[in-house]
Amino acid sequence: MTLVNDPDVRRKGSCGPMSFWKRASTIFKAKADKALDKAEDPREILDYSYTKQLELLQQVRRGVADVATSRKRVELQMTTLQQQADKLQGQAEQAISANREDLAREALTRKSSVTAQITDLSQQHANLQAEEEKLVGAQQQLQAKVEAFRTKKETIKANYTAAQAQTRINDAVAGIGDEMGDIGQAIQRAQDKTEQMQARAGAVDELINSGALDDVTASPGDDIQRQLDQLSSSSDVDAELARLKGLNAAKDTPAIDAPVVDAPAESTEAEQPKEQ
Repeated sequence: MTLVNDPDVRRKGSCGPMSFWKRASTIFKAKADKALDKAEDPREILDYSYTKQLELLQQVRRGVADVATSRKRVELQMTTLQQQADKLQGQAEQAISANREDLAREALTRKSSVTAQITDLSQQHANLQAEEEKLVGAQQQLQAKVEAFRTKKETIKANYTAAQAQTRINDAVAGIGDEMGDIGQAIQRAQDKTEQMQARAGAVDELINSGALDDVTASPGDDIQRQLDQLSSSSDVDAELARLKGLNAAKDTPAIDAPVVDAPAESTEAEQPKEQ
């Protein structure tokens, strides 16, 4: 049996199936947490927590009602027993007045038993009253916490809703949303296609105007008109060329001085009228 002492070999051997499953488990947990975080809505979690607190508060209220009911029942029993004790006391007094000591003793014995029951019920009533007060205090504290949580919950929900709306607006304005990105790409493709068609149309028009490409949609009259237009254009060019040549020739020919002709002198004397 050969022992492997090379630490590199031992390290490679440790990266077996257990390491693979550990990595796979980590990746799965990471993806699951990401999916849960994306699907989780804080508003729903807050509403669920508030509902659970209301259920707990309702349970405390039912407990208070149950203890109060038990206390009231004990009070009714104590009232009934006290009435019996008072009645037995009266019977004992009547028996003494009638010189019936035996009946008076029996009435007082029964009264003693009733009084003991009243004492026990009094202790039970005190315990129930203390428990009721304790539950009432707990109910008030819990109700105050629930009300505070409800206010905080609504505030957080409002802030979250506002932040969510602001994020959507910012994404729409910036054009980084999925829908806005698709719309932007569609607009860009439409612009590119329009520019390509305009360039192609302009190139075809230039070829047709230059005569390099025949216009198959043009009628024979259009071809004659095109030739006439070309001829007229050539004539205009020739006329302009002749005019420029004439101006150039006039500049090169020297000017001849014209003879100076003296104008007749005007008579300074006024003609005398002939005598009759």
